[in-house]
Amino acid sequence: MPTIKSIVAICAFLLTLGVFAGLSAWPLAAADNATVTAGGVTLHSVSTRFPDPGRLFPGGDSADAINNNCLACHSTGMVLTQPKMSRAAWQAEVDKMRNTYKAPIDAAAVPAIVDYLVSLKAGK
Repeated sequence: MPTIKSIVAICAFLLTLGVFAGLSAWPLAAADNATVTAGGVTLHSVSTRFPDPGRLFPGGDSADAINNNCLACHSTGMVLTQPKMSRAAWQAEVDKMRNTYKAPIDAAAVPAIVDYLVSLKAGK
């Protein structure tokens, strides 16, 4: 069962993301680096920059599998800056995403995703 502090922390996080529309007059949602204290709990707002959600992996049709399966959780920038890894290492990463983290990756797309990831640093 969630504690009051965990609920407050979640609400503070959601407020800083602007999830609760209509509360813009509340200091936490309206001001950068605002601090609010009530009931012995102090909330601190933070400013966060997220990657461009509209950016796709380059490569046209060869990037379809990774664009259709991986962008739900990963930004292109995060993936494109990974170090060169072997096919076996990329296969293990994709398998981990599917099996451990339960990512909704179509099994038929796995070979194309691994091929794309292996090709990222090829010839560089």
